[in-house]
Amino acid sequence: MKIAILLKRILDPEVSPHKFSLEPGATRPSDAGIPKVISPFDENALELALQLREKSPGSTVTAISMGPPETVEILRKALAVTADAAVLVQIETDPGPDAFGTASTLAAALQKTGPFDLVLAGRQAGDWDQGQVGSLVAEMLGFPCVTFVTQASPSGNGLRLQRESENGYDVIDADLPLVLTVTNHPGNVLRLPKVRDVMMANRKPVTTIAASDLAAMSTKIPPLEILALEKPPAVAAAEIVGGRDEQEIAARLVQKLQELKVL
Repeated sequence: MKIAILLKRILDPEVSPHKFSLEPGATRPSDAGIPKVISPFDENALELALQLREKSPGSTVTAISMGPPETVEILRKALAVTADAAVLVQIETDPGPDAFGTASTLAAALQKTGPFDLVLAGRQAGDWDQGQVGSLVAEMLGFPCVTFVTQASPSGNGLRLQRESENGYDVIDADLPLVLTVTNHPGNVLRLPKVRDVMMANRKPVTTIAASDLAAMSTKIPPLEILALEKPPAVAAAEIVGGRDEQEIAARLVQKLQELKVL
């Protein structure tokens, strides 16, 4: 089974909010002084890809990411946790919110470097949070797509999937080829790399493809354009409800919520 995992480089979402800033007139956040990491749901998808390789002898995992040359850093992290190969689809800056443009370029890269039996992506990126790229890639490749997958294992000629739903989990049997968008679960937390594997990852080659050399579909429709981006105004309003005991505090809290017409 040839597995591809789509990774996105984003600003570290764990960074302190006071470090987050927007340059005047800019349409993307400033990255000054903020480290960039693999999008969290993509880490879950990467772990799931590695688990599937372990359950299917002879399988391979190829990490693919789109971005500027510095994006190679997250691809080396994927190699450090033993991904077999890495591909950088090079563009000038990190991808913006144009999900169709991103998906069409990635789909073209998958066709050029494949064929792949299985493509995994995080359920949504940790910056723009649109959750569209994985499903759009599936449509462009002509593959079925299962979303919100938490676990997967080989089953016959395909996979048995556990999918998160409103009422618990669905169990789905799906044939290959297939695209999965993966959500977080205690069973797919990304493993820690071993020191030896980190050292080896720094010596492994990363294939680079210029996005301009790919026959992407993004020119067929106008891309999404951000006209303005602003931080929401900070609102500091808090009131401490006191009382002699828990019952009095609760009664005053209910009264206050009724006054505010929340209850």
